[in-house]
Amino acid sequence: MKDNDLSWCFKQKHGIRIIEPNENLTKAYLKKSISALNTMTAALQIKETDWIATTAYYARYFALYGLLMKIGVKSEIHDCTINLAKYLSENGFLNKNLIDDIVKAKQTRIDIQYYVAREFSPMEIKNNVDSARKFVQEVEKEIANLTTEQIGNIREGLKNKMQS
Repeated sequence: MKDNDLSWCFKQKHGIRIIEPNENLTKAYLKKSISALNTMTAALQIKETDWIATTAYYARYFALYGLLMKIGVKSEIHDCTINLAKYLSENGFLNKNLIDDIVKAKQTRIDIQYYVAREFSPMEIKNNVDSARKFVQEVEKEIANLTTEQIGNIREGLKNKMQS
């Protein structure tokens, strides 16, 4: 799959699906995001690097997923969810820095969980933690500011991509 290949994601069983927007799920995923931030903070206090990276990534992922629920888009494949975020960024709905951030956080989580020889400096860990908090705050603002018209435009654009 290419980095921004939404067409592949539309074809997958658990890939991208257009669903009804769901404010309750938006709130639930934002709550999960805050829970991940809280767990990240606890892991930071006891210097559990693996769990800092994991929860920092999932805090971002759940916030992003909350945004998707607000729009009415479902994706159970992480790469597809991130590709949706890239699509939103390319269409002016998300800051590109957020995309770069979640892509980096995902790679950091993978590196820490699966490649035990890689050490992360205290500064890298601090930057990841600070960035996770900022990411969640920015996505919460995007969710709050998203208009019905914007949601309609995003959904229509995705439907057109799905058919092409």
